[in-house]
Amino acid sequence: MSKNFDVVVIGGGPGGYIAAIRAAQLGFTTACIDEWKNAKGGPAPGGTCTNVGCIPSKALLQSSEHYEHAGHAFAEHGIDVKGLSLNLPQMLARKEGIVKQNNDGILYLFKKNKVTFFHGRGAFAKAEGGLYEITVSGAAEEVISAKHVVIATGSTPRVLPGAPYDEKLILSNDGALSLDAVPAKLGVIGAGVIGLEMGSVWRRLGSEVTVLEALPVFLGMVDEQIAKEAGKLFAKQGLSINLGVKIDAVKAGKKDVTVEYVDAKGVEHKAVFDKLIVSIGRLPNTVGLNGDAVGLKLDERGFIAVDGDCKTNLPNVWAVGDVVRGPMLAHKAEEEGVAVAERIAGQHGHVNFNTLPGVIYTSPEIAWVGKTEQQLKAAGVAYKVGTFPFMANGRARALGDTSGMVKFLADAKSDEILGVHIVGPLASELIAEAVVAMEFRASSEDIARICHAHPSLSEATKEAALAVDKRALNF
Repeated sequence: MSKNFDVVVIGGGPGGYIAAIRAAQLGFTTACIDEWKNAKGGPAPGGTCTNVGCIPSKALLQSSEHYEHAGHAFAEHGIDVKGLSLNLPQMLARKEGIVKQNNDGILYLFKKNKVTFFHGRGAFAKAEGGLYEITVSGAAEEVISAKHVVIATGSTPRVLPGAPYDEKLILSNDGALSLDAVPAKLGVIGAGVIGLEMGSVWRRLGSEVTVLEALPVFLGMVDEQIAKEAGKLFAKQGLSINLGVKIDAVKAGKKDVTVEYVDAKGVEHKAVFDKLIVSIGRLPNTVGLNGDAVGLKLDERGFIAVDGDCKTNLPNVWAVGDVVRGPMLAHKAEEEGVAVAERIAGQHGHVNFNTLPGVIYTSPEIAWVGKTEQQLKAAGVAYKVGTFPFMANGRARALGDTSGMVKFLADAKSDEILGVHIVGPLASELIAEAVVAMEFRASSEDIARICHAHPSLSEATKEAALAVDKRALNF
């Protein structure tokens, strides 16, 4: 006899575990199924984000930034470091410790909120009598059933044709986080978030990094002015970023990888790397879900087809996060997870896609929310622009990081904020003010009139808002 729940969530990543917790808070008997395993075979909920994505990458970005500062920036502060050396095993151990803390934290939250956790792979078996029967394949197979099912199975790295991941020479984000030595020459295919972040980590630790990007523009999803500024700063750091590249062949040898490619000018190249990171996007993960057993519909790109409320074609079956349309962002998955749990309860859960912030955790960080200038131009929207450089910000000078700027885009008539774009120190934190402002449909004048602490980086946000009306005070 199967165990029956009100809500079963398949997948314990950001969308899944948050959906399960919110459903339990709303009074539903809730279960969450997740198959991630730690090094000892135990449960490791949190999905790609916690295990091989957001969390471990930020841990390594922080550690590698400390290392670079100790080697290059501390002297300016009057701190002399002699005999600097890299203890990579300790750096990786710290990263793994942080991952485990997050895994354990999710398990604790399940217990606190009375969510039943099943460690294994969840798959549909059948639909009968208004219930969905789901098998859990783990240490021992179990069968559970539920009225409502939330699919949150995430995504997997896209494989470059002819270059399958072996996680030794050709690396996905997983392998890129676990190198046991700093490669002398590192190749990165794909100049997106993962490619830039992982390239930055290993460059700081001593690698010569070459990034190969197929698109002719750098960071096409970012405001063009901000992307160009970021590109200049990355080039100055030593990241070699090549745009408009066509990969002809990737050949893994015994100890290195050869990449044959044609650059934007049509010149053929043959580059040899000690390691190659391939980060060319991600695909929705529906493998093993057995959706055919219940008639679950996928769209033309392989994502689970959902409407604006994350409902699938099946009654009481929902899907959230990377496995459905929209940006593949952990915080987008979380917001959808909460919204779905509340919709199941008859409430009006809501996700505003126009105020989902994007962040790239390089140094400098890049963050944005709302429309880019190129999007506004294409849509024929009349707008005003205000920018303010961190070089004119006292707090940035004190930090020793004055790179980048804040950029505001506001409606030419109403002054409503249409987009905010930042490249610079702690952009990931500064963008939150812009998200709040846009949720309340604030004007740039609203931000310009709000008192910001001095000295703080947030003053650059205020000044950029003032600059929309051409009255910046410190530049």
